[in-house]
Amino acid sequence: MTLQDIKQRFGIIGSSAQLDRAIDIAKQVAPTDLNVLITGESGTGKEVFPQIIHQFSSRKHGQYIAVNCGAIPEGTIDSELFGHEKGSFTGAHEARKGYFEVANGGTIFLDEVGELPLATQARLLRVLESGEFIRVGSSKVQKTDVRVVAATNVNLPTAIEKGKFREDLYYRLNTVPIILPALRERKEDIFILFRKFAADFANKYRMPVIKLNADAEQLLVNYYWHGNVRQLKNIAEQISIIEKNREIDLETLMRYLPNHNGSTLPSLVKADGSSGSSDMNERDLLYKVLFDMKKDLNDLKKVVHDIVQFNQGALNGISGEDMQLINKMYDEPEVALHNTAALTIHNPNATHPVKSAQPIIIEESLSLADKEKDMITKALSKYKGKRKYAAKELGISERTLYRKINEYSIKE
Repeated sequence: MTLQDIKQRFGIIGSSAQLDRAIDIAKQVAPTDLNVLITGESGTGKEVFPQIIHQFSSRKHGQYIAVNCGAIPEGTIDSELFGHEKGSFTGAHEARKGYFEVANGGTIFLDEVGELPLATQARLLRVLESGEFIRVGSSKVQKTDVRVVAATNVNLPTAIEKGKFREDLYYRLNTVPIILPALRERKEDIFILFRKFAADFANKYRMPVIKLNADAEQLLVNYYWHGNVRQLKNIAEQISIIEKNREIDLETLMRYLPNHNGSTLPSLVKADGSSGSSDMNERDLLYKVLFDMKKDLNDLKKVVHDIVQFNQGALNGISGEDMQLINKMYDEPEVALHNTAALTIHNPNATHPVKSAQPIIIEESLSLADKEKDMITKALSKYKGKRKYAAKELGISERTLYRKINEYSIKE
């Protein structure tokens, strides 16, 4: 089966070299029983690749189970994965098989594997090494024959350094790595994806297809897309439903792109070439803070410029040295405001020369932690305490947001 056949079968759209490489690796590794680790940012389509691997493997007639490790509470994750015996804990009214027992002879997909607690990681390592597991509340060792495919948007090497992920488990899972590119790294696919989504929604809601003019298309392609393909699809659906005019211009599209001015934030790339993680997303949040600070400085430049324009009539009375200082305040306000001496401006219409006040120093906390706390508070306020939407706005996982709320003692 060719790459194009695989794309059609699994609904994959795009022709970037990185995407084709990921599909080719999945196809090549499928007939083996090697463990696979899929990495990439949230919304890049990692959930499709375990299905490709399963369908082209000798296990395709066995069970395929997808487990979102980040969505299962820490107290019940072991029971979900490995099962439990009757009476092993409060509420365990009967014995229950876990996913590894149910998927025996098939494939299990562990999504967001980086969110697993350390104790569960030790149990998973045993399954990968020997195929053995023990139900919660039991002492009987059981065997299972399961092919494990894992996925994460967490930077696992960084998590290992912080003691949040086992190094031995990482190497067991990462036998064959598949790296999915972020949407901004496959610009040639963005407009094609948007057209496909727009056509699908037009058919679904029985309405004419929306179209972008040249300027809107340019913005679409150059936008940063923190949420990747998932965010692009969401935007296409919003516009399809809300806009009456089917011809979408630049101004209309901008209303649907949050923080579009920050669309050129630098992409964070790991040493192995992959990008994105919850740790990386925290760094993205800090980048966002820094860019907001830069915007504030640009606004300050404008204020200084307006002041100079307002006092244009007095400029003839300013010495050359003072004029240089004013220009410096306009070009580099963040430097000039901390170094400027008092200016004497001679206004020919004034009785006395006007002396400037002492240098204006804007006292603002430069602590990244304070900025991060402030942005989290604003996001929670914006979405009225709904963590799911606040986390999506901030570009971090719900679990990371929950940890940050506790860390900064933020009252919701």
